[in-house]
Amino acid sequence: MLDSDGFDLIFRAARSHNAWRDMPVSESQLRALYDLMKWGPTSVNSSPGRLIFLRTRASRERLLPALSAGNVEKTLSAPVTVIVGYDLRFDEKLPRLFPHNPAMREMFVGEDKRHFAETTAFRNGSMQGAYLIVAARALGLDCGPMSGFDNAVVDAEFFAGTAIRSNFLCNLGYGSGERLFERSPRLSFDEACSLI
Repeated sequence: MLDSDGFDLIFRAARSHNAWRDMPVSESQLRALYDLMKWGPTSVNSSPGRLIFLRTRASRERLLPALSAGNVEKTLSAPVTVIVGYDLRFDEKLPRLFPHNPAMREMFVGEDKRHFAETTAFRNGSMQGAYLIVAARALGLDCGPMSGFDNAVVDAEFFAGTAIRSNFLCNLGYGSGERLFERSPRLSFDEACSLI
């Protein structure tokens, strides 16, 4: 079990950052991040999450037409912005990812199963996006997840001609602590949970 400092690092003291120190995030750090987050569970090991790491200002500027005004400066100043997407054709990799039952792919193939496949891709890609945040924090990086953008514009710019769709964006780096909001309250156990 993690100690209290580990809980603070990942959850209790971690914040969603809006301003960044001028410190790079290396390719080796991003590879370590993926190599940690990939172990999080997904349905039938489907692993539909797809990531694009935008590491230069020029690559992040390609997001500008899609971003809401409040997300422009924090994205341009971040060392890395991750486009967290999900692959609607994740089933093509299932024979390799779920080798003890390669026929599992048939659960997701065909027009009559399209809604189920899309729901599975979105749900599990979202979970992988959450694993990304937890893994980044565990590795000492700060995160700034965002949903204020036009998915269709991002998809046209970065995923044209593919079956990948964007889910959310997440800035990565070392937060400066500037422009942090006061810590917002959370629901109590009794407000959010039931014991049956």
